[in-house]
Amino acid sequence: MPDTPTSEHGAGGELPFLTLWYRFLFFDWLFADLGAARNVYERHAALRHNRAMCRHFPTYLRRWSALTLFGFGMGCLFERAPQASLWPAWFFTCACLSMSGMVVMLVAWACLANARMQ
Repeated sequence: MPDTPTSEHGAGGELPFLTLWYRFLFFDWLFADLGAARNVYERHAALRHNRAMCRHFPTYLRRWSALTLFGFGMGCLFERAPQASLWPAWFFTCACLSMSGMVVMLVAWACLANARMQ
């Protein structure tokens, strides 16, 4: 059997677990960097690509809203327990951070969905 080339992700092409987890929660790997474009054609192509990829924002918003609800739910649950003052604060803080991430996603989605193509 001849040697088969392996990808950078392993023999079967699977991604490592931490990479999958990162891609499950964060969306930046989907988008092209407009700042790296060298000319107007590359910039236009990157903007078209980013506009096409903005259809994935609702999926990430659902994931992050689940994280937010989980954080607030766990914070409320631990808040009722006696002698548990640090755990609710930790969960509420994580929920507030994930909610601010959702605001960033909503703004990016609105800007990309309404971007004018020149």
